[in-house]
Order: sequence, then C-alpha cells, then structure tokens
Amino acid sequence: MNLLRAWFAGIPAYLWSGWGAIASLFLLLAAWEGVSLAYGSLILPDPASTIAKLRDLFASGAAWPELVTTARRAMAGLALAILAGSLLGLAAGVSMTASMMSRPLVTVLLGMPPIAWLVLAMLWFGVGDGTPVFTVFIACFPVVFSGALQGARTLDHHLKDMARVFRLPARMRLFDLYLPHVVSYLFPAWINALGTSWKVVVMAELLSSSDGIGAALAVSRSHLDMEATLAWVAAVVLALLAVEYLLLEPIKREVERWREVDA
Repeated sequence: MNLLRAWFAGIPAYLWSGWGAIASLFLLLAAWEGVSLAYGSLILPDPASTIAKLRDLFASGAAWPELVTTARRAMAGLALAILAGSLLGLAAGVSMTASMMSRPLVTVLLGMPPIAWLVLAMLWFGVGDGTPVFTVFIACFPVVFSGALQGARTLDHHLKDMARVFRLPARMRLFDLYLPHVVSYLFPAWINALGTSWKVVVMAELLSSSDGIGAALAVSRSHLDMEATLAWVAAVVLALLAVEYLLLEPIKREVERWREVDA
C-alpha cells in the first residue's frame, strides 16, 4: 500500500519532468504543419484536420472497438514474449554454455522479418486473433530474451562473492542485489518490445484481419482517405505513448530508485 501511494505521489513530478518529451512532440507537429503547407492536404493533411478526424472517430464510437481489439492482441503477444523471454533469458544467462548456444538462435529470430512470420502465421492460424498475437510474440521474444540474457551475464561476480561471504539472506540477494541490476536491462528491452508489438500488430491486422486498427487502415487506404489514415496512425501512437509514459516509465522510476541513492 505504501508503494502504491508513493507511486501515485510521484506522478505529478514525473509529468512535470516530461517537458522535454512534450517539446519534441510540438516540434514534430510544427514539422508536420510545414510539410502539409508545402505539399497540400492531398499529400499530407495538417495536424488540426487529423486531430478533428480522430475526435470524430472517438465521438462516433468507431474508434473504441478497433483500438481495444488492437490493444488486446498487442498486449497478449507482448505479455507472452515478456514472460517467456524474461524467464528463458535469465535461465540462459546463468549458464555460459546456454548463453553461447542461444546467441545464434536469437540472431536468426532478430534477423527474420516479421512479414515472413506473418505469412507463416496466416497459414498456421488463419484469420483471427492467433495470427497477430503469434506475430507479435515472435517479433518481441528475441528483444526481451536478449535484455534478460545481458542482465544475467553482466551481474558483477564480486557482488556475488560479497553476498556469499556476508551470508546475505536469499530474499535480500534477490530483491536488493540481483533484481535491481537485472531490471535495469529488462525495462529497456520491455519498452523496445512494446513499440515493436504495436507496429507488428497493426501490420498483421492490415494483412490478415477484418477488425482492429490495421483493418481500419486498409479500409481508409482503399478509400484514399488520408485524414482517416493519419487519424488511425495517431490513435496507435497516442495509445503507445500512454502505455509507455503513464504505466511503464513510472514503474521503472520506482524500481530504479536505488540509482538516485547511489548518485
């Protein structure tokens, strides 16, 4: 309960510290406006028109079902990748043999384009949730696995020896010694996987589903509706930013509070 109160109490300070990110978003909007003025709305509608279209989509209720469907698929595939990738990566990082054996497999998975997995998934799972969820999982798994592997392999052996010499309890070793170090590698991997999951799920829906934001993008493309296309893209970006900055980043700041103490 105290941890939850501390997390909520730190939200205002965290939001205030995000002025740099907000400034970069305004710079992006300014560049978007400039390109729209230079090439016209037929090529790139201006931000105001896109925001108005996005507001209409939400007001009419058309956006919510598609957004929820896409989010469900992305989060399901991401959760499976985080669970399997973290556990297997940590297990492989404990053993030098397992680490060396897993590296070529991870390289193969990272090098294989998601579109290839998508084609295979369409053959295996057909139309439905299985194809986008599997594609997200297989695209995010090596990213999480690599982060967990590096976190386990780079743990300072001197700290392990110190813990053994001073006979630290197992709980203290886990939560005060091993976990903070591993999490510092896992969280960046999770955030990278989060961005990958949304990109991949939209691509998978675009080619294999009849619902979700990807399917809505396919419809707007067929109608040559640039405003609707950009509005759906903006919906994906806003959802991604909300998950990252309102959920993952505050948790990361709380977990890595020990870094501020060391500083």
